[in-house]
Amino acid sequence: MGNIQQQSLTPPLNAAIIAALFDAEAKEKRLVRLVIGLQMMVTLVVATIALGMEETPQFILAVLSGGGVSVINGALLAWRMSRAALSPVQDAHHQLKTMYFYAAERFLVVVALLGLCLTVLKLSPSAVLGGFVMGQAVLLAARLFLNKFV
Repeated sequence: MGNIQQQSLTPPLNAAIIAALFDAEAKEKRLVRLVIGLQMMVTLVVATIALGMEETPQFILAVLSGGGVSVINGALLAWRMSRAALSPVQDAHHQLKTMYFYAAERFLVVVALLGLCLTVLKLSPSAVLGGFVMGQAVLLAARLFLNKFV
């Protein structure tokens, strides 16, 4: 009976699991910051190109507004993902409902902001939507390609 060893996880194994989780969370935060920064940078570059093509100030504002809506969408996505990661997963059904709610929330925010740009500010629809699509393309491309480098 004196040689019976207690069956449990060893502290180094527990520490390795926790460290891996913290590393993954830190990597995701770096990636999110990088993606949002890239969205802002590309939006500013496209607006600068439009300025160089001697477009009207309203056209440039429309491109910036569309890109800004895309940046807000990306930031809202990042914020909600971090909030979801902080809450413990006790009920998968509740977690799924929460994620659907977050998706609907982002959709409504985007629709409201684009509607504001088009109806209240009366900006060029093609420039607003072009800026938004450009920002969303950067979001998708950056999430796909930068994940390996961060």
